[in-house]
Amino acid sequence: MARLLVDITPLRASRSFRLLFIGHLASMLGNQLTVVAIAYQVYSITSSSLWVGLVSLCQLPFLIWGSLWGGAVGDRTDKRRILSVGGLSLAVISGGLAINASSAHPALWPVIVLSAIAAFGGGFVNPARNASIPRLVEPHQLVAAYSLNQVVIQTATVVGPAVSGVLLATSGVAACYWLDVVSFGIFVIATRAMSPLPPSGTSPTSSWRSTIEGIAYLRQHRVAQAVYLADLNAMIFGMPRALFPAVGLTIFHGGPQLVGLLFAAPGVGALLGALTTGWVEHIDRRGRAVIYAVALWGVSIAIFGLAPWQELALLALALAGYADVISAVLRNAILQSRIDDSYRGRLSAIQIAVVTGGPRLGDLESGVVARGGGTQLSIVSGGVACVVGSFVLAHYFREFWNERSSDGGLSDASHS
Repeated sequence: MARLLVDITPLRASRSFRLLFIGHLASMLGNQLTVVAIAYQVYSITSSSLWVGLVSLCQLPFLIWGSLWGGAVGDRTDKRRILSVGGLSLAVISGGLAINASSAHPALWPVIVLSAIAAFGGGFVNPARNASIPRLVEPHQLVAAYSLNQVVIQTATVVGPAVSGVLLATSGVAACYWLDVVSFGIFVIATRAMSPLPPSGTSPTSSWRSTIEGIAYLRQHRVAQAVYLADLNAMIFGMPRALFPAVGLTIFHGGPQLVGLLFAAPGVGALLGALTTGWVEHIDRRGRAVIYAVALWGVSIAIFGLAPWQELALLALALAGYADVISAVLRNAILQSRIDDSYRGRLSAIQIAVVTGGPRLGDLESGVVARGGGTQLSIVSGGVACVVGSFVLAHYFREFWNERSSDGGLSDASHS
């Protein structure tokens, strides 16, 4: 039983990791409130799933820009400072969304502009947070630390949307944004209390040159490339997030509470997975496990699209979330164990751009297909494409398929 449950040793052993854990949990809870609030607000204004996808797509270039730049800066700057200053900036942006939502006639354009700026800010901060983890825990605790990181993320994806659904029905959109402001305040306080995290080794003087070097480094690592492609496959084809308002309001004829539950359901399964990841540390063939987990995600999404009852739909989304967290823990462990410390910020930046940018491309993909062929066709076809894509990836990236934890070290068989 002890090997089944998540290992909390990093929380006991490192004060700074505990603080990062608390701050990240608070900010993620607020962020999930805002994710649901933006989708619901845009759908309420436009009555269009395509517009929900387009607003999400507008965030993508800013997210990528922020992630790449933030990763480069994070490799040559105290990461704690990036976290605290970035958290304060994001609190201000959420305040702007709240003010717009509180007006008599909320406009769409402030939502588009402010969410794009928030995407840049989140992209800038997240590489520093992700790359800080290996600096805060012992190497043998890395999988456990990333499992705890997933506990944070999945707790937020359960609680945040569920609370958001209640707030949307009782207090309105603005209340979600104001709570996000408070959550970032907690994040700033927690990160300011952490120990300094100065850059390690000699850092380049140019952020953009540093970013280019990180991309060049990635081009030589096929295993790392496969890590990113596995996630992109799942998120682009099998993430029908933009369709949740339409599914909840028009297919199942529910209210904002059901929309919130649809957003929360993957997090329920993922939280269960994150809390029981003790066994994941003992997986040797990590690459194959990722491929199977991504395929299970696709199957679950297809079942969601075919579900005649909302209970089955929620259960299918929960199963998808369980598969996703197993994949995420293993992908993080593979990536962080195979890259040099001096490149962790830059590679984490690319990873975060993929992890957070993929769903935005998925929003557009699902919205476009739904506009042409209907909501259910969009969901089912995306799930099937995800399954096919996972095994295509396994075929073309044999190094990833054969990736084993027992290989150890930074020597990557994928170097070419």
